[in-house]
Amino acid sequence: MADLFAGKRLINQKNESVDGGDALRGKKIIALYFSAMWCGSCRQFTPKLKRFYETLKAAGKEIEVVLVSRDREEEDLLEYLEHGGDWLAIPFGDDRIQEYLKKYEVPTIPAFKLINDAGDLLHDARADVTERGKDDAVAVFDEWVEKYPAN
Repeated sequence: MADLFAGKRLINQKNESVDGGDALRGKKIIALYFSAMWCGSCRQFTPKLKRFYETLKAAGKEIEVVLVSRDREEEDLLEYLEHGGDWLAIPFGDDRIQEYLKKYEVPTIPAFKLINDAGDLLHDARADVTERGKDDAVAVFDEWVEKYPAN
């Protein structure tokens, strides 16, 4: 995953810049979370994803979520990051947002997509998190790793 994001700027919850390649190096699962603070369905899914993510992190699982925000103002993106998980995000207004919306065929949000090092779509994972994430987060993660091994 480091290759796709190498040299590309991401931000953390404190709006600090990080190199995407460095931040994602060694992660077994990378997911793009397409969402926005103004979206009601997103506000329902985000707490589920946050719990799922925190459960996996507490279990020592190598996962990272990159928020691809559809927010209309930078302040909304930053506020959303503050209340979401300890995720990274593509900076507000970055050209990659529109590029990824097209590439990963995201007509509506929220969308939660697993990708590989080359940036290929592996799996639309929102239903996994919604349906089994609360009770079986580690099992879901382990299934992903088995089905989509790192390159």
